[in-house]
Amino acid sequence: MNLPTEPVGSVPRSPELQATVQLFAAGKIGKEQMDKAFDDAVEDTILRFEKTGSPIVSDGEQAKSSFATYLMDGLDNLAPDGVIIPFSDGHTRQLPRLTRGPFKYGLYAGSYLPRAGRFASKPLKQAVISASAMSLLYPEGGIPDYSQPQFIEDLIAEAVADIRSCFDNGAEVVQVDFTEGRLAVKLDPSKGLLKQFIDLNNRVFAAFTPEERQRIGVHTCPGGDHNSTHSADVDYRELIPMLMDLDVGNFYMQMASEKTPDEALSVVAGSIKANQRVFIGVIDVIDNTVESAQTVKERVMNAARHIPADQLGTTDDCGFSPFGDDLATARDTAFAKITARVEGTRLASEELGI
Repeated sequence: MNLPTEPVGSVPRSPELQATVQLFAAGKIGKEQMDKAFDDAVEDTILRFEKTGSPIVSDGEQAKSSFATYLMDGLDNLAPDGVIIPFSDGHTRQLPRLTRGPFKYGLYAGSYLPRAGRFASKPLKQAVISASAMSLLYPEGGIPDYSQPQFIEDLIAEAVADIRSCFDNGAEVVQVDFTEGRLAVKLDPSKGLLKQFIDLNNRVFAAFTPEERQRIGVHTCPGGDHNSTHSADVDYRELIPMLMDLDVGNFYMQMASEKTPDEALSVVAGSIKANQRVFIGVIDVIDNTVESAQTVKERVMNAARHIPADQLGTTDDCGFSPFGDDLATARDTAFAKITARVEGTRLASEELGI
């Protein structure tokens, strides 16, 4: 049995899909034509995933506007002037602001799985956004007749329903995107904000059985958008011990682009619990150079110096295009990198005797 390897989430959308989405948004084509474009994109994505030899596949988030905003489709109680997230190259992303309660998701991530299931012959993975990220939608000034505690209770219920929808629609594993974890340390070095995020997410995970929590994982990275990050300047060692207090079975950790991976891996080794597996990032998604399988193998072998092989897996550092308009990485480049991850993981498994 080889070391497990899984994708994180998004792969680049084709220029044709990008153009069709813009036409649909402008009202120039109908839903039937948009759905056909999504069908074609998801089918191509899954076929290409399976061609890499990946033991688990995803739809590459082809039909999501972004990894964070899919749930907002159709909502009419959001304003555009929410929290701003600055990236190191100077560009920003901005979350919406909740204007009134109650807070409900417009759709659940599990709704993407039936389309993917029509084309996949291998187990499917689905990513969801964390409750902690969505907690940032509530404005600092509050909302009349809708308190923050009320909002948090509604948010937890919706985050649970989001994960449950994935299991109900056939997901083998569910990944919770927690890219705000490292950012929280940057915003509040006392780690009070990070602790709030950890506690909130654990309230969501408490709704699932121990067996289900072994099929849930948390992804962390310093953000990745247009080949830039929002928190790579934060010492990873400040995040990892508290991160691994999250009550789930799997962690997907950016590591290929880390400046001091051995220091971070040492902290992982001191923090990992008996029921946890860490999927180490072996593909740098913000560098367009395609890694060789040998490079991937070497990264795995280095990680195995710190983490027991039976608690180790591999992944990509981040999604290749977490936001639908990100064209920084070519689709062919992303799949070449995924192929290198799968093959390099296989080579490392052989050397480790797994």
